[in-house]
Amino acid sequence: MVPGPVRWRALEALKQSPKGKIKYDPYWADRGEDIMTGYSEFIGLSPRSGAIIDHLDSPPKLQRSLFSSLSPGDSSPGLSVETSVSSTKSSFDITVDNKLVSPIQTLAANKPRDLDEETDGHAKEDDVIVSSPTSPPSISLQSPKAMEMAGCIIKFEKKQREKAQMALRLREEMQKKMVAEVARSESEQLKRFEELMELKQRQEHQAIRDMMDREAKESIGRQEKLKEEHRHRMKVINLRLREAAQQRLRQAELERQRQVEGRERLRNLNTIQEEILQLNQQLDPSTLSKDDAPLASLTPLSARGNQLCSQVSEVVRRTAEGEFPSMGDMSVVERALQDMRALIQLMQEEVNKFQETKKKQLEQEQECQRQVELQVQQEAQKAAAQLAKAKAQKKGIQNSADDSTIKWYEELQEKASQCAQSFQDLSSPANAQTKKLKQELQKAATIPVSQISSNSGSQVKELFDKIDQFLSGQPVMLEGKSVSTSMHPQAQNFAFYKVAEKFVKQGEEEVASHFEAAFPIAMVASGIWEQHPQVGELILAHLHKKCPYAVPHYPAMKDGSTVEDYQRLLGYRVDSSGVEDQNSFLKKMSGMIRLYAAIIQQKWPFSSKQGPPPHALNHGWRWLAQMLNMEPVSDITSTLLFEFLEVCGNALMSQYRDQFWKLIRLLKEEYLPRIEAVTCAGQMGSVIRLKNFIEGALRSRTISPPKGQLSAGFWRS
Repeated sequence: MVPGPVRWRALEALKQSPKGKIKYDPYWADRGEDIMTGYSEFIGLSPRSGAIIDHLDSPPKLQRSLFSSLSPGDSSPGLSVETSVSSTKSSFDITVDNKLVSPIQTLAANKPRDLDEETDGHAKEDDVIVSSPTSPPSISLQSPKAMEMAGCIIKFEKKQREKAQMALRLREEMQKKMVAEVARSESEQLKRFEELMELKQRQEHQAIRDMMDREAKESIGRQEKLKEEHRHRMKVINLRLREAAQQRLRQAELERQRQVEGRERLRNLNTIQEEILQLNQQLDPSTLSKDDAPLASLTPLSARGNQLCSQVSEVVRRTAEGEFPSMGDMSVVERALQDMRALIQLMQEEVNKFQETKKKQLEQEQECQRQVELQVQQEAQKAAAQLAKAKAQKKGIQNSADDSTIKWYEELQEKASQCAQSFQDLSSPANAQTKKLKQELQKAATIPVSQISSNSGSQVKELFDKIDQFLSGQPVMLEGKSVSTSMHPQAQNFAFYKVAEKFVKQGEEEVASHFEAAFPIAMVASGIWEQHPQVGELILAHLHKKCPYAVPHYPAMKDGSTVEDYQRLLGYRVDSSGVEDQNSFLKKMSGMIRLYAAIIQQKWPFSSKQGPPPHALNHGWRWLAQMLNMEPVSDITSTLLFEFLEVCGNALMSQYRDQFWKLIRLLKEEYLPRIEAVTCAGQMGSVIRLKNFIEGALRSRTISPPKGQLSAGFWRS
């Protein structure tokens, strides 16, 4: 480290030198220029400057060696020394100045440039210094202090160069460490990537194994299901075989009883025939004389007796062909026996009276003959009526619904009438405000019902909530206005009546045109029925009024009523243009029956109440049984039965099982022929459709679910 005074003297000497006059520009490094760009003086060192630099630490010795090296033979040593000293001083000044500039350049380059550029700078300085031998051979010396100052500057530069080299080495080491760190990081990332790929491969293998396990489980489940179905089919087949065996046993027992009863009737027939033949011999006129009896009057009795004998002989002739006499045959034979006995009595009376007087006897004979004919006719009529009644009872056919059904139908109509009378003020509004309120209430009741469709389950639930809120007395928004049943004392019953009426109208119009629409409408109707039972009763009342066949009920024409009134009672639309055609009428009835069949088999899925729907499948079973117990009506009965079974047949089959198939068999074997008997040739389309449906169901032993039935996934849409 150079002492303080020496340093200041060196700086003062540098300041007074020509190089100290150079103007320093602090922005030369930003412009990329060299700090010595403006200095044009030649820079160089004497040939002996190296020796001076090596002996900077010992200035006195250097001076002695220099002075002793001078030639002793010089003519003017003082001048030579002075000249040499001055030249040395001048040359050294240049060298020192150059050395002073070098650290300044190095310090200035360290700020904007990196260590590599600093090293290049020193190399350039060395090149400049090395080029000094080209300068003129001269030697100049400076004072010891100046030389010491120059040596300090050289040491400083050496230290700075070592520092730069050290920084360069540190930077190279840092770069090597960074490269090693990056290589290590890349290696770790490569390992992680390979581990990730191995993990994905293991996951894929595990997924494949899981899928294979699931498929194996599903295969085992399907096998178990097939085994269970096989066991179930075996049970069903065994049950059917047992039922068939029992049926054969019952048929054999019935056949045995029929044989026993037939033989008994045959014995009775033979006995009656023998008695009739004996009585007929008594009626023969040839066995009587003219004095004992009037032969002319006995001839008709004999003829009648012969007729009775012929009737009995006809019955006996049929039994001789291998058939047993039926109950009807026995009735005919017994009546013939009674007639024969009556003839014998008449003959005896005639014989007794003939002896009194012939005139009176003739009159009595004629009267007796008339009485016999009248009695025979009355008895024949009575027998025919009894036979028809017994046959009808045996078939179970009625001309109208039973009394309990008619009573239930009349009660529903009475409740609907009372409900309509309870909102008389709203039906016939007295002012404009009430009329406007009536229109708003009617829109709030009917618009949501008309918007029900099978497009979205969430939309159906939203419409149900809106109808339920309105019927519960809560306000609902309609065309930007709040409407509630609390706005009028009669609004509640009015809303019940109009909602029920709109549900039935949707069946009459929407369902009649699009059969699949029956299920969402019926689902909402069933839910509203469960929440508001009065609405359900009004739905039934409106349905029975527009479609009495839904009771089932075939209204009779009352005395004094016109044909148009009776057609309205049957459900026809009658207006100024006349009565609607049969196709339109059948289409309308089909829509309402389909709606009814959908209501009885559906329950609102979001209901909090347990159990079956409010109007369940048992009502559908009752309707079907009563329809088969009534005389069929042309074109109506076959159409309604087909529509009802197509919608509700699958549900009835699932609930009633064997009883349902017995009813279907009865429909095919006994009731369908009666429908065909009352249907004319031009209306056989509905009968053929019903017949094909029943035969297909019996053949496959199943009925497919109806089209449009709502699934569980519908409510997630």
